[in-house]
Amino acid sequence: MNETGSTFLAKSTVKAGDREHRRTINFNIGRYNAQVPRGKAQFSDLMLARQRAKNLKWRAMETLDQQLEEFEMNLTRRGGRVLWAETGDQALELILEICKEKQCKTVVKSKSMVTEEIHLNAFLEKNGIQSFETDLGEYIQQLDGEPPYHIVTPAMHKSKEDIARLFAEKLGTDPKLTPEQLTLVARDVLRSKYVEAEIGITGANFLIADTGGIAVTENEGNARLSTAFPPTHIVIVGLEKVIPSLTDLSLFWPLLATYGTGQQVTAYNTVISGPAQPGETDGPRDMIVILLDNGRTRILASPVQRESLYCIRCGSCLNACPVYKNIGGHAYGTTYSGPIGSIITPHLKDLSEYKHLSYASSLCGNCTEVCPIRINLHELLLENRHEAVDGGSNGWKEGFAWKVWKRVSLNRRWMNVGSGKLKNKLVNRVAKDWTRHRADLEFAPKTFNEMWREQRASRRI
Repeated sequence: MNETGSTFLAKSTVKAGDREHRRTINFNIGRYNAQVPRGKAQFSDLMLARQRAKNLKWRAMETLDQQLEEFEMNLTRRGGRVLWAETGDQALELILEICKEKQCKTVVKSKSMVTEEIHLNAFLEKNGIQSFETDLGEYIQQLDGEPPYHIVTPAMHKSKEDIARLFAEKLGTDPKLTPEQLTLVARDVLRSKYVEAEIGITGANFLIADTGGIAVTENEGNARLSTAFPPTHIVIVGLEKVIPSLTDLSLFWPLLATYGTGQQVTAYNTVISGPAQPGETDGPRDMIVILLDNGRTRILASPVQRESLYCIRCGSCLNACPVYKNIGGHAYGTTYSGPIGSIITPHLKDLSEYKHLSYASSLCGNCTEVCPIRINLHELLLENRHEAVDGGSNGWKEGFAWKVWKRVSLNRRWMNVGSGKLKNKLVNRVAKDWTRHRADLEFAPKTFNEMWREQRASRRI
């Protein structure tokens, strides 16, 4: 096993035995599970809504080049700029170039998984630019020097006591503050940053092709402040976030809210279609959208894996996954964790390095069941495994072992050789890599043929 896989096993083994971690996660996911049915109640036919959303994403991905060109044309018409980045490094260089052009010293950011994907904060800090996360969960994680734990809830693994201790250590506050008081402390710290910052950076939940707008949904209002106060607004977004029309938001926003937090709709929903227009007093003077590939077109090229690009990042598959709930988000060692992360990460990075993620699944299908866009997540996990085997990523030993297993399984005489105890001893000794993190294989004491002959003999008597 490679180093990435070994690190994953080590971290997940430690975290799976952490009872306090499990208690916190089960408590937070339990609150989520209690709320989601209330959000679902707004749909008269939930399955029809999910299928329509899937069809819209299918259309968007099948005509992705046309949708993105239409988006660029419409945004440019309103004074915005669109830049294209093939890799994360290219995106970082584009952002640095803009920062130098604007003589930027301070950046405010709203929650964005894409910026985590390209490690933007560390890059800006290395270049002498302060970057402040303004989403409360992201701010907590930034203070603690940790990446987000969850796609939607970055600090889900922390209890209120953990956060109070963190604030006391980093900000000098009373370690006994309540969650409400902690929130007010964070607000006081961050409010001044909005007016100091030269640039505001956001992601986008959706790119709207027919209007050239970006759609952002949130519950704290920090994204609006990050786009309203700084004179320059940079949007970093993956190519796959495009949807054909503004009217599609009437379906996607409620679905995202319901499956993301259990709300009917989140508190703040904003569509931004360019910088401030002539005569308008609000909004940035300059708006730049960076469309990031970073491996997404490799996924698009696969007729099977393309479906994973339908994801709207609601995080519901993480909340439903028994593996995620036991090992947590950080054990994965990737930006995107849980079932969807296990599917896309091997293709965004390197299949041979991250194939182990697709095996970190019970294949129970619960992730597919809860996905609002009805992505066949468990089948895509199997497809990743298939591709890893076909590409030789599993190594010759495992390949040889399965060939022997297949040959024996197809030959009744070979299957009947030896007792169950002998087979247990032989197979479990040979398959040490397989059984190191799994239960030993247990063969039946008698073969099927032996039991069949005994049964027939008893009937004659």
